[in-house]
Amino acid sequence: MKYSFEFHPYSRKFKQPLVTSHGLWKTREGIILRLKDETGSVGFGEIAPLEWFGSESLQQALEFCNQLPSEITSDDVFAIPKQLPACQFGFESALSEVKFIEKYNKFNLEKIISFSGLLPSGKTALDTWKRLWNQGYRTFKWKIGITNIVEELKVFHSLAYSLPQEAKLRLDANAGLTLPEAVEWLKACDRYAIEFLEQPLPVTELESMLKLSKSYSTRLALDESIANIDQLKACYKKGWQGIFVIKPAIAGSPKLLREFCKNQKIDAVFSSVFETRIGTSAGLKLATELNKNNLAAGFGVTHWFSKEDFLSSPDTHTFRPYEPCKPIFQELWTKLSKLSNT
Repeated sequence: MKYSFEFHPYSRKFKQPLVTSHGLWKTREGIILRLKDETGSVGFGEIAPLEWFGSESLQQALEFCNQLPSEITSDDVFAIPKQLPACQFGFESALSEVKFIEKYNKFNLEKIISFSGLLPSGKTALDTWKRLWNQGYRTFKWKIGITNIVEELKVFHSLAYSLPQEAKLRLDANAGLTLPEAVEWLKACDRYAIEFLEQPLPVTELESMLKLSKSYSTRLALDESIANIDQLKACYKKGWQGIFVIKPAIAGSPKLLREFCKNQKIDAVFSSVFETRIGTSAGLKLATELNKNNLAAGFGVTHWFSKEDFLSSPDTHTFRPYEPCKPIFQELWTKLSKLSNT
């Protein structure tokens, strides 16, 4: 079967820049896909690249979309090379929605699985957790490895001490620590029963992380080290028994990811790359299907964006080009409205 194909870039500004060890992130850019079959069934997908995390760049994704014809087949979708993992995810997600007519608004994904709320870096986290707690979050994630370790540890002790007993806290270093710093953080984490420490060292230091995972009671998680399915498989084969933080939107083919997670016993946490509700819904479908533990999914990030973006009005100009696509905008707006109300 052939599917008519259209795509539209988007740009969303963070309410405040996201600070990680990789640098400052001010704007999330991506692409919304639309596939329509011969019966009129429509499916939306999202390409949300994260180049500094190991996926293709936005420019590479746009070039790939631009060279496609206005009609494609499922064979075209499954032939997308693994060097374009975000494209694989976006196109397969859209195709799945068309083929199986699985409308996400029929069930509330956010009630099926709990979320961890992402806190801002630094001292701001000491106040932000309270607001998120009042919104229902019980698990929190805090970025470290950004400033001086002595100052960060001071804030960490205050944060860990101030959280209610039933709250859970996980830390994410985004591969930004040295080995001595990772040791200091793990000693501190063991004092407070931190849920886990995510990617303390660069991806080239898997052996050191394997040793650390056996030396402290705080669990370790891989993130940057397993950005795509090939990396996920490689770390599994090398004996990683800790947590695997999987970002579906950049991992690659959902079909291949599903096969691996179902065939291997891994402790996985599924996480966002700050995609829109289109990509989030597709990622959460995988999370609810493949999650084998009670750890909160890392999709608690909507508070990082203003509601005054393209998710709030079909008349904004964040898609390009706008004028030729008004009917599709209205169709997408209807879809997004349903997602926001579920």
